Amino acid sequence: MSSLFAFELTDTSRMWLIDRPLEIAVYIALAVVLRFALHKVIDRTTRPRPAAEQSIDPEGGTAVDNGRPPLLRRSQRKTAKQTEVSERRAQRAQTIGSVLKSAVSIVILIWAILQILGILGVNVAPFIASAGIVGLALGFGAQNLVRDFLSGVFMLLEDQYGVGDVVDLGDAVGTVESVGLRVTTIRDVGGTLWYCRNGEILRVGNMSQGFAVAVVDVPIAHNTDVHRAGEIALRATVDASDDESIREDLLEQPDLLGVNSVNPESIVLRLTVKTKPGKQWAVQRTLNRAILVEFEREGIDAPYTRMVPSLAAQ
Repeated sequence: MSSLFAFELTDTSRMWLIDRPLEIAVYIALAVVLRFALHKVIDRTTRPRPAAEQSIDPEGGTAVDNGRPPLLRRSQRKTAKQTEVSERRAQRAQTIGSVLKSAVSIVILIWAILQILGILGVNVAPFIASAGIVGLALGFGAQNLVRDFLSGVFMLLEDQYGVGDVVDLGDAVGTVESVGLRVTTIRDVGGTLWYCRNGEILRVGNMSQGFAVAVVDVPIAHNTDVHRAGEIALRATVDASDDESIREDLLEQPDLLGVNSVNPESIVLRLTVKTKPGKQWAVQRTLNRAILVEFEREGIDAPYTRMVPSLAAQ
């Protein structure tokens, strides 16, 4: 009797000290390997390859860049517009890849935990059933969370904005620092970091897609020759277009639209120029400076010089 008890005790000890720990270790190792392999697949699908990997175009004999993700690769040679589109698609693919890797990690973790609980003799059926009930309850009780999640998914798929874009989300205007499935973070010009829930974003103004327009409004005094002032302003902007600081950022030559508005203090001339996305503000500052310098040289009065005596009389 005592020998049988000793044998059972030894067998039980072997099961708990050797067999089950080995099974748990196997599942942990399998989960780690599976996670690593799936992350590698996602990376190979969404990350661009090194720019050095190029092939020769059989038609034109020119080098064709194969540095884009496989899902985004195109057969035709890239123009400047195609390059910009490819970069945005690569950026979106990397963002989606990051989300997919997080989802894969969560699924594998849950699977590994359930398997380990089963090895330890815990009945996982009630956990699965209760998970369905909890999920249903969360669906009703966490509607805002679900809305944020779904809005984030559609924002990523539709490429409404990406990291590095300058956007206007209504309450927050600035540069996108991160895009998640629930929250988007925006850094404004004052350095404040805004956390915007995706479900609360009703409109998106993206100032970094396609092209931008630098708008230059120039006020002049009422007694100024409008035609001459417009010619001088246009000449100043055209000359400033050769400035090395903005020359590469311009897509077209400046265009004088004419008188934009007339108010009691001044007449406002408006000039516009198409620029690369995100470069309109630097171009606008440079053109404003060039116009002011040229106006001073040509004797074009600003309206504020006329306002100063009246203010002093008061």
